[in-house]
Amino acid sequence: MRRATGPKGRRPPMAKVHSLYTCGQCGHEAHKWLGRCPGCGAWNSFIEERFEGRPASPARIHGAEPTRLADVEVTAATRVKTRISELDRVLGGGVVPGSLVLVGGEPGIGKSTLLLQVLGNLCCDHRVLLVSGEESAAQVKLRADRLLQDLGAVEVLVETDMDAVLAAIKKSRPELVVVDSVQTLYSSEIGSVPGSVSQVREVAGRFMRLAKEDGISVFLVGHVTKEGALAGPRVLEHMVDTVLQFEGDRNLTYRVLRSIKNRFGSTNEIGVFEMKEAGLETVDDPSALFLEDGARSCGSAILAALEGSRSLLIEVQALVAGSGLAYPKLVGTGIDRGRLAMIVAVLSRRAGLNLAGSDVFVNVAGGVRVEEPAADLAVALAIASAHRDSPLKGKTACFGELSLTGDLRFCIGAERRLDEAAKMGIEAVVLPHKNAGSLSVPGVEVLAAGNLSAALAQVF
Repeated sequence: MRRATGPKGRRPPMAKVHSLYTCGQCGHEAHKWLGRCPGCGAWNSFIEERFEGRPASPARIHGAEPTRLADVEVTAATRVKTRISELDRVLGGGVVPGSLVLVGGEPGIGKSTLLLQVLGNLCCDHRVLLVSGEESAAQVKLRADRLLQDLGAVEVLVETDMDAVLAAIKKSRPELVVVDSVQTLYSSEIGSVPGSVSQVREVAGRFMRLAKEDGISVFLVGHVTKEGALAGPRVLEHMVDTVLQFEGDRNLTYRVLRSIKNRFGSTNEIGVFEMKEAGLETVDDPSALFLEDGARSCGSAILAALEGSRSLLIEVQALVAGSGLAYPKLVGTGIDRGRLAMIVAVLSRRAGLNLAGSDVFVNVAGGVRVEEPAADLAVALAIASAHRDSPLKGKTACFGELSLTGDLRFCIGAERRLDEAAKMGIEAVVLPHKNAGSLSVPGVEVLAAGNLSAALAQVF
């Protein structure tokens, strides 16, 4: 039997099979197995992946022609409203055609529910498609009957083969595609199991090309690790245009949708939802949700927080108790533990509070996670209130970044914080002296403090 030959008797180029070891945590690649990843430090996280190298095409060899930036024509993209106000706020005003959005969160927190509601809202005016790799069509139908008033023209494709999914999308030409989830799809060109680093990277890359070339908006649902970070290689977050993260306790009724990355809007916006029997409902006044009525108890302080363009009031709770351990506990829920340790140290050194032999617990009520430094003062006042066993006087809110010297630093958005406090019936706001200036909001007394000791004197 004669072997096939190419032109002039040469054999056709054969694809070489390569082995590559990839870290399942961060996507770091190596040509041999390593016990510890040099990229993220994870142990025993390298997985062997085999793939075939293909000869380069003539277009790739000769290269593409560059274009002058001044000659590029830009057309204003009209955003598509999802008719869910909180989601539109986080996206920056709606869905941008041709954008790739990654939605992450813990199992059962509401990712699939929210996106199914989006499909139900848009199916009347736009052609939409749900690619389900985790549920059957019957399971999707049962959930849709509970969440949607009218199923309309929502199309469902139950498939995990990437080639079949792309072929169906090319044929039906939808304007919006939801993929649930990106870890379940696989490409036959990659010799590894679905959900592996190379498969997730390949699937996301092909959806990115689909979105940019055909102008189709794509939502990818992503799993999260036990630490709460998005599963898969870090390059997945770099490839997409927007990364949205669901936060909150799935056992509670409210959820917070936070924008981690957004090429078409602000990354500081949050959306607040409440999970009900009929699905996720928007919360237009989150301050009323996170604050409880009645007098403040010992160890409670109200934070005037600022998230993007929205100001909201959040209750910060603290408990200080004597510790019988050699090393007292320092526990923070909804706040960075390193920041909490710094605040406790400043309280001990600059404000004279003896917290050396006490366990300190801090909780941000409502399951909200606060990341801005302006929350330092509220945490400090809540701890001081719990330590003294004395509540803060009156209806008082506060905000301010705490330095290691005990001084209060300037914070942005003071006027918006005061306006929200006035709307919620707050009588006084403690803020940094540099923020006071000429601020004046009817019904709210401005209590300026230059350092932590002065702030404590204002509220006790």
